Amino acid sequence: MRATLATGTANLRALTFSPGSAMHCFVYASQRKADTYLWLQQRDNFQVVPAPLALMLGDLRFVLEVELHAQRRLPNEDAQVVMEHLQSQGWHLQLPPQETLAAANIMEQEATPRRQEE
Repeated sequence: MRATLATGTANLRALTFSPGSAMHCFVYASQRKADTYLWLQQRDNFQVVPAPLALMLGDLRFVLEVELHAQRRLPNEDAQVVMEHLQSQGWHLQLPPQETLAAANIMEQEATPRRQEE
């Protein structure tokens, strides 16, 4: 399941992009959260990002400027969904794949010493 912090997800499907339409966008990496990226429709337009999200992400580092279209393949995201979020709210949050998070939890559990019952 992909977490995006989008509101009104049902209404987002109403937005469609024709096969030839493209959107220029800008990607920033969170310095606080590994493998977490913030996509913006306008460069350095951080005022569209909700304050709690901005606090969670911490400092951001610019990593990519890209022309996005609906048929573009992205490693961990659906380009159509990214474009819909950018169009409707001006930003899109890309979180690490669930496998990464699950593996981190398993490693943490294995590293935690088990308490022996007396």
